[in-house]
Amino acid sequence: MRDQMSVQQNNFGQQNDFGQRNDFGSTSDHESQAQVPAAFRMSSARSRSGAITVVTTPQGLPTRVRIDRSQLEKRPDVLADEILRLCRQSAMAAGIRWRDELLEAGASRDVVDAMGLPTTDDLSRAEQLDDERDDVPASWLRRV
Repeated sequence: MRDQMSVQQNNFGQQNDFGQRNDFGSTSDHESQAQVPAAFRMSSARSRSGAITVVTTPQGLPTRVRIDRSQLEKRPDVLADEILRLCRQSAMAAGIRWRDELLEAGASRDVVDAMGLPTTDDLSRAEQLDDERDDVPASWLRRV
């Protein structure tokens, strides 16, 4: 079964999964976070084992990828699929945060819905579909 994924927001001023700090100016962590709208915050996702971690833009474009050596034994197409899946998960989480921020700021639900931003249900469905796809073996052949 495929590693489960966890999606999280990158916090400014704290160490990320890559051991780097995300400082932007001299303001405190909380102030930095409040100044950056959800539409522009970086997002990250990692496999449940933590062997693969990606940091993406809110649109899902990877800006950093960390891969444990153990994952390099996988076929390249399998590894690439996992990285792309994590990028999609990260983008959905960023969209959900943006949706929540807009609603909290008083935007009309109709307007936010028209923007096509994902919901938590969309993310749950995507994760479930990914799990179902990964439960099917790539080959029915076995080693003898």
